[in-house]
Amino acid sequence: MKLTVQVKLLPTPEQAAALEATLHACNEAATWASGVAFARDVKRNFALRKHVYGEIRQRWGLGAQAAQHVIKKTCDAYAALTANLRAGNLGRPGSQRYRRATGKPIAFRPRGAQPYDDRMLSWQIGERRVSIWTVTGRVKDVAFTASPEQSATLALYRRGESDLVYRDGMWFLLATCEVPEAGPNPGPDGFLGIDLGIVNIATTSDGEIMAGRRLNRTRVRERALRTKLQKKNTPSARRRLNKRRRKEARRARDINHKIAMHVVAEAERTGRGIALEDLTGIRERVRLRKPQRATLHSWAFAQLGAFIAYKARRAGVPVVHVDPAYTSRTCAECGHTDRANRVSQAWFACRSCGFVDHADRNGSRNICARAEELWRRGAQSTAPEPTARPRGWDRTQAQYHSQWRPLCKPAALATGS
Repeated sequence: MKLTVQVKLLPTPEQAAALEATLHACNEAATWASGVAFARDVKRNFALRKHVYGEIRQRWGLGAQAAQHVIKKTCDAYAALTANLRAGNLGRPGSQRYRRATGKPIAFRPRGAQPYDDRMLSWQIGERRVSIWTVTGRVKDVAFTASPEQSATLALYRRGESDLVYRDGMWFLLATCEVPEAGPNPGPDGFLGIDLGIVNIATTSDGEIMAGRRLNRTRVRERALRTKLQKKNTPSARRRLNKRRRKEARRARDINHKIAMHVVAEAERTGRGIALEDLTGIRERVRLRKPQRATLHSWAFAQLGAFIAYKARRAGVPVVHVDPAYTSRTCAECGHTDRANRVSQAWFACRSCGFVDHADRNGSRNICARAEELWRRGAQSTAPEPTARPRGWDRTQAQYHSQWRPLCKPAALATGS
């Protein structure tokens, strides 16, 4: 399976200036090539190369490989745009959003990521140095920092391209690694049901609760601080806003990674599969009052599910997604379904048999039972095969690089208190 290892570069001021000049030149050339592709309606790699390759090399001084990557990056951006249009992600044809997306060429941020292949980038992993091509020539001995696990993964499994990324004043290289995965478990000994929620991020059918109090308090505090700084709108407030951007998302992603690692390790240890709820479209189905909308829309359940899925695939643990309907109202002991069974957010009390349990644990047991029934009927694992990065990675205005996290040492499970 393909994973992305992120390492942080530690360039000197002169090296950083060369890297920044390279990103500016490559993205300026990509924006110009995008205009040509839009005007001539030529959006395929080899066809576009005939119109822009020579001009890119001469005008911006790019090498042969860099020029080809710029052209490919431009074509990938239009391919990603076409896929989004077909999927309806940019509205219906003729809508204002649709017209804005299709009525002008795609533009690239001056510091957008740039792909590098092995002809433009060489790794000295033992010395923690890279040699990288820039518009001012080859820059050698650029230091990078990596954990021992990251270094071992790079040395053994690095394949294909790496991407140079500038983010929040720091430089990163995102390297593609083809990591071997364990063989799938064809006969799991039951399933570990996972109930996802906002108050409790995840609750297992074994009764383990990963509380979300600490994360939720952080979200409320960050939201209030953003509101206060945005109202001030002074230069110092804007600097502080810029400094804190993505901090909340990084914290949530780190907690989700730790929970996913813990859940997959427990399922692998006990020889079980993992049962998750299929919560697709829940934000569109649920109607809430205005104060609760921010809480719902900041709930990163899809990210946690994706982390569990790819870690489970790597460990050979099957994953089954079940219908979540009425799992919170159904008794895990007798099967009686009643809205009154859910006494409060935390407690469940069956009106039929009198069974009392924590509400999320009761829901996770129902999810586990549904997964076992689906598996007996012949359902297959729904753990997707992950890719190193989506098609069109950082080729549109989307910041895909914020979705990827470096491989790291297993850390203690953060449950919040």
